[in-house]
Amino acid sequence: MKRVAARRPEGPGLDDVIEEEPLEIRVEGQAAAVTMRSPGHDLDLAVGFLLTEGVIDGIDDVRAVASVAENVVDVRLAEGVPLHRQRLADRQLYASSSCGICGKASLDRVRARVPRREGWVPGPEVIDGVLAAVATQQAEFAATGGCHAAALFDRAGAVLLLREDVGRHNAVDKVLGAHLRAGGDAVGLGLYVSSRAGFEVVQKAAVAGIGAVVAVGAPTSLAIDGALDWGLGLVCWARGGRWAIY
Repeated sequence: MKRVAARRPEGPGLDDVIEEEPLEIRVEGQAAAVTMRSPGHDLDLAVGFLLTEGVIDGIDDVRAVASVAENVVDVRLAEGVPLHRQRLADRQLYASSSCGICGKASLDRVRARVPRREGWVPGPEVIDGVLAAVATQQAEFAATGGCHAAALFDRAGAVLLLREDVGRHNAVDKVLGAHLRAGGDAVGLGLYVSSRAGFEVVQKAAVAGIGAVVAVGAPTSLAIDGALDWGLGLVCWARGGRWAIY
């Protein structure tokens, strides 16, 4: 967070605002992507990004990850990572804080490689429990009102981990990367997002093996199509004791 001067009708004051800076993600020393993000948990973000882009399948595919300069993270892949997956990182990409990495080529690639899984739909008690738990953990949002949150939860509704970022897709990558780096497996877990359920959120969940997505906001048509194709339970408009299942 950064504190900045602000003028209002009632007089001058100071506001806490969320920081937004570019992060360059390198693979084997070569630039693979630039994403606009909130600084912090950058190693988690890089690992999560490579997971959801299909470059790695798990933490065993990562030999090393480190910050090599300001706003630059380099990931070294383990021996044995298939060449076709390494080449997914050969292209230079730009991800905005609002929409992530978009485009027909990316969409077609994701649809071709994500298998259908047996997802699940959280019950009312689980949804209410997750919403109550995450409400107490979104410190950056409480201070600035300018960021999103993503959290992993189990079938009982216990929140395992939460991350915040100016970009909803970055928040998802951060929480998936942190869980992966800690030795966890996201297959079958639930994913909460404090935003709408856009396609990029659903595809990242599907690639990671998530079984259910709970979103505070609305779904998009492409997100619903993806959830149906990949077998994810999709719950949206989750707030104030109400929700919709798609």
